[in-house]
Amino acid sequence: MLYGKETKKALDNFPISGITMPTDFIHSLAMIKRACAVANAKQGKLDTALSKAIIAAATDVINGEYDDEFVLDVFQTGSGTSTNMNMNEVLSELCKIKYDEKVHPNDHVNMSQSSNDTIPSAIHVSAYIALKKDLLPSLNLLSDTLMDRSISLTSTLKTGRTHLMDALPMTMGQEIGGWQKQIISNIERIETSYRRLGQLALGGSAIGTGLNSSSQFTTLACEELSEQTGIEFVPSDNFFEAISCQDTAVELSGHLKTLATSMMKISNDLRWQNSGPLAGLGEISLKELQAGSSIMPGKVNPVIPEAVCMACAQVMGNDVTITVAGQGGNFQLNTYLPVIAYNLLQSINILANSAKVLATKAISTFEVNDENLQDILAYNPILVTSLNSIIGYEKAAEIAKCAYKTKRPIIDVAIEMTDIDREELSKLLDPKNLV
Repeated sequence: MLYGKETKKALDNFPISGITMPTDFIHSLAMIKRACAVANAKQGKLDTALSKAIIAAATDVINGEYDDEFVLDVFQTGSGTSTNMNMNEVLSELCKIKYDEKVHPNDHVNMSQSSNDTIPSAIHVSAYIALKKDLLPSLNLLSDTLMDRSISLTSTLKTGRTHLMDALPMTMGQEIGGWQKQIISNIERIETSYRRLGQLALGGSAIGTGLNSSSQFTTLACEELSEQTGIEFVPSDNFFEAISCQDTAVELSGHLKTLATSMMKISNDLRWQNSGPLAGLGEISLKELQAGSSIMPGKVNPVIPEAVCMACAQVMGNDVTITVAGQGGNFQLNTYLPVIAYNLLQSINILANSAKVLATKAISTFEVNDENLQDILAYNPILVTSLNSIIGYEKAAEIAKCAYKTKRPIIDVAIEMTDIDREELSKLLDPKNLV
């Protein structure tokens, strides 16, 4: 056990959920501690030997060697002070037992800092890294997979649907292309948050005045963080805003909720298209991945879209939590920081994994039931829409209703009810000419 008395107090005080802070957040906080040690040493405020020990200890934590030392509940003091002290104490003890340096958790590890600026900074750093490392690559994979399927199905005709009812024909490529555009738009929305995520509260100290810190420290620490991560981090241009609110986290969560909405729509479309095999739409067949029932032999369920929908529902709930938390905390400090960090990183993580499995285990592998698509299309009364300009809406509606009622192809009914010959009707009603 490396943590000390302050962490032990928090363990006793907050036996709430048993859910600890995400490791991505812990590693990002360690990155900040390492950057601060570098900055303080460059200013001559921290002894070189102590700085080297803190840097080495923080590197160990970043590499995941001591994840089990970060034991505190998410539901703790709203500033995240307990987690900040947990980090300070672990690094201090590591410096002592592993690097033979007497490092004080507050005076040295926490030099030039406050929980009130390090925890908001860790939220930004961890979220930015998770977006770049996990979510955006998964979304690009999903987008590319959708593009490939859209191109391959560019000539596959099907019945469109509005209100879950038969509508005009389209190609399956067009439909999937619409899904891909949703993902591209979500990528663009998320990327708009990068500039604000890159601005850190670090250096603002307790309330934004920068007491016990300096502009040189902030600049040096952000430069070190940028070098560590390959992401440009800069000091916030207003520490009072950066510490008193979490508007950037709320903004990003809103973009993640929008992404979840898009992915749920795509997943539900897949479920509908896969429904059947006899009593549903039966347009596609998703790959069989596991038994669908413990009692009904041979039943196959759309398990990947279902899992993705549940993950998306969780993200929507997380957004509500982050929204409530974002307006919480009065005056100079938001006091819901740990729960914001937890929910934001969980949303990023499960969306990244969901996008990946949706791409690799559903989109890329489903088979098109082309014969079923064409059978349905041939009997689609909505094809008569193409005759509106020739015979008028009312006459076209009569033909459509008759064809539906008698379950006959639309062209046969149109021949009987108009003076247009079969050859001309074949051209006018050909779905290929309507997409």
